[in-house]
Order: sequence, then C-alpha cells, then structure tokens
Amino acid sequence: MASHGARGGRSGGRPTLEEVAARAGVGRGTVSRVINGSPRVSDATRAAVEAAVEELGYVPNTAARALAANRTDSIALVVPEPETRFFAEPYFSDMLSGVGAELADTEWQLILIFAGSDRKRQRLADYLSAHRVDGVLLVSVHADDPLPDLLDRLEIPAVISGPRSAGETLTSVDSDNYGGAHAAVSHLLTRGCRRIAHITGRPDVYGAQRRVDGYRDALRSAGVAPDELLLEPGDFTEEGGRRAMTALLSRCPDLDAVFAGSDVTAAGARQILREAGRRIPDDVALIGYDDSAIARHMDPPLTSVRQPIEEMGRAMIGLLLEEIADRRPAAARGLERRHVVLPTELVGRESA
Repeated sequence: MASHGARGGRSGGRPTLEEVAARAGVGRGTVSRVINGSPRVSDATRAAVEAAVEELGYVPNTAARALAANRTDSIALVVPEPETRFFAEPYFSDMLSGVGAELADTEWQLILIFAGSDRKRQRLADYLSAHRVDGVLLVSVHADDPLPDLLDRLEIPAVISGPRSAGETLTSVDSDNYGGAHAAVSHLLTRGCRRIAHITGRPDVYGAQRRVDGYRDALRSAGVAPDELLLEPGDFTEEGGRRAMTALLSRCPDLDAVFAGSDVTAAGARQILREAGRRIPDDVALIGYDDSAIARHMDPPLTSVRQPIEEMGRAMIGLLLEEIADRRPAAARGLERRHVVLPTELVGRESA
C-alpha cells in the first residue's frame, strides 16, 4: 500500500508545480499552461501532465497562483447592447453556450457584462482600467465603439467577435459573411428570382457590410445589375425587419425575394409579407441568416445561412487563453494579431 508521503511527491508534503513538471518530463511553464487550460499544448504533453497531476495528487493553489501572477482568473464577456436584445436574439445565447462549454473544464470564471448605454460603458471602462479581469471577449461591436481601443491601450488581452473593419487591430473570430450572403443570393437566382431585396444588418457593423458586398457580387456574377432601391437598412431585430419590409414593399412592390440579415429579421419581414397577401415562397422567396431555432420553427420553415456561432465562441476562448498565457508586453509580441474566419453553410428549407 502506497504511503501518503509517496503520493505527496518527493518532499513528502504538498506536491509542487516543479515536482509535477519533473514527473511529466516537461518545464514548469508547460504544466502551468495545462492547468490553466491553454490550448498551446500538444495532446501528448497534456496527457503526460494530467497523469503526473493525478499520480502526485497535485492540487493547484488557485488564490496563491493568481496573486503571484497578478491575475484574477476571470474573463469578461462584454456585450455592448441592451439586455433585452441579448435575451431576444439566439445569436447571443449560442455564443455564450460556446464560450461556456470551452471554459467548463478550466478554473476560469466568466463574467457577463452589458454595456449598452453611455453610463454602462463608462462604468465598464473604470472596471477594466482597474485590471479586474485577465481578458475580455467582445461581442457585437460597432465601428465607433471605444472599448476595443481602450483594451488596446490597457494591454488587456482581448478577442473580438467580428472585426470592426478590414484593418482590425484586435485578434478576431468571425464567420464568412461575404460567402454566406453570396451563397444565399446565388440560390435565389437559381430559383429564377431577379428582384431580390436585402434587409441589411446595422450599417456600422463590418460583417453586415461584407454581406452587402456578397449580395451585390452574386447579382453581378449572374448578370443582374444591383438595384440600390432593393437595399434597406435593418438592425438584426424583428421590429427592424417589419420596418424594412414595409419600406421595401412600398418602394418595390414587384420584388420576388428577400434576403434578411438575421432569422429574427426574416420573422419580422414574413409578418409584413403575409399582411400584404404575399405567399412564401410562391410570391416571395425568403432567406434568413444564423440558422437559429427560429428558422426551423417558422411557417414555412426558413432557408437560412448557418454561421457556426458556438464554434466561434469556442475559438474566441482558445485565442484569448493563448494571449493571456503569453504575458509578454504587446511590444515584445510584435502586436501579433490573428483573424480567424469560419465557414458558413446555406441550409435549404421550404421558404426558398
């Protein structure tokens, strides 16, 4: 029967990080990365470290480790939107699900922060300036939002979901907005549609701008000249979809298809189309974006562009943990920024 001292490591007391490293045949920093959930470790190395932890009975001293490393072991998920929008749109819950799943087996705490007003943004700025979190995930950021630049100045590791522009300075994770829009419009064109309207997302969101680019290029590729009258700004909400659809029908009553910036927007557009006596898809084909539960439960079921939102959340956490693990100043890292773009997929249903 093994003695308590044998399990406790060579010192006979509480096993240390150094003893785990020696047992696993790796460096102290590698053990730290495994314990902290960093993805920058090979599967074989991770298995060796986990086996050493189990054999020695090593228990991380979370409080002491965080204090010594000047860390809080906390990550903030910041949403610069009102709480009502967060709980109304599946995009946000799917993103949170992916983030939570990736952190489930780590010791990191996730803090959800809403910053949908000037007052809340100022309070958040004060909170971040006090370095009360080790890293930040930014979701649904507009082009003029000052938060990303604040994080840059404070040198707080951060990852943004969707760049603000082509020249984004923060590490970002996005889906292929251009390709998704191009596929949706190309599908409508193959059905014989020619008067294809697009209810956009928010004009100050780069992803929405890329979808407009994909929309226009798909039309041009088919020899159809884009008609700017068929473009109507939206805001990814159901009410925005109703407003935009009302304006489009008034301006272009001969439209035969609608590509909406989100499934929620498509639901609003569908309501107005039905009130106007337009049958879907017989009179007007309809495509949404996100492939959320809303798309599957609509009548008729909604053709939609699937963007891998949960996978985006997982990828954001992976990149953020890597940045947190690399404690060098930004200047020493050479301001290395990565921009990950995940593929989209058109999911066909009865609405188009």
